[in-house]
Amino acid sequence: MRKALVVGINNYPQSKLNGCINDANAFAGIIAKNGDGSPNFDVKLIHDISNKGELKSLIAELFKGDSDTSLFYFSGHGFIDDVGGYIVTPDYKAHDVGVSMDEILYMANNSKSKNKIIILDCCHSGAFGSPKVNGGANAQIGEGVSILTASRDYETSLEINGHGVFTNLLLDALQGGSADLRGSITPGSVYSYIDQALGPWDQRPVFKTNISRFTSLRTVNPQVSIDVIRRLIDYFPNPNAKFPLDPSFEYTNTEDIDHKVIKPYAVPENVSKFKDLQKFQSVGLVVPVDEEHMYFAAMNSKACKLTALGYHYWRLIKDNRI
Repeated sequence: MRKALVVGINNYPQSKLNGCINDANAFAGIIAKNGDGSPNFDVKLIHDISNKGELKSLIAELFKGDSDTSLFYFSGHGFIDDVGGYIVTPDYKAHDVGVSMDEILYMANNSKSKNKIIILDCCHSGAFGSPKVNGGANAQIGEGVSILTASRDYETSLEINGHGVFTNLLLDALQGGSADLRGSITPGSVYSYIDQALGPWDQRPVFKTNISRFTSLRTVNPQVSIDVIRRLIDYFPNPNAKFPLDPSFEYTNTEDIDHKVIKPYAVPENVSKFKDLQKFQSVGLVVPVDEEHMYFAAMNSKACKLTALGYHYWRLIKDNRI
């Protein structure tokens, strides 16, 4: 019940592009499956569609029905005039350059799909969701709609090395660069990733949404397994607790290894716990107390504690939300 229409157009009669089909192919390949290989989106991939009517028909078909998520991705030319923005088709002509962004928004707003996601890598794509002609049903972003665009309405979108700059970052984000600790990638986390990667002098991505809860675009294998993260509440019975450490938690602190050791020597049970705590530290959930590294916190009999992010996940575990 998750479907995606992915369109890339290179072959414009007088203004050919080079990377849009590459963008569409790569995006379709990633979004079709999750990081573990399980099915994600049922993808319809379209290259060099010939005319406005055909593209508009496909978009209308995408937003029909009551699927869980309907996703539209477009890479090609964009255009803006005094009326609004357009995604350009190869049959463009004066005053009729392609499919109106406002029409696409109208279709998304009126779709029965629970989540409607529009991702545009084209010039002036930031015009999507901000109609210039006010007063109609398309003058606002409907519930369940999320919009992610490559640039602001007055900006162009660049290609480098066979891909759009925006889509190149989008692909990195979907590969796991924007995943949370559970391996979930959302439109919001993708925007944050791209926003941080592009400097103030670059094209600026735009994110608009009207949702009560993010849907996942894709999931990847988390850096630390969920089973390990759930142990957080075992080590920290309350969010202000400190977990005491001593040399018995450090696996190298044993007489079997030829170096100076300190009593109490390594205890297998404590070593196992310490490995969990070090994993928590590696993803920002835990920090050592009064020491720079967990190793020294153990060898000097200090402690470790939750970070603000650790407290956030501690609450999620307590509430049985992960």
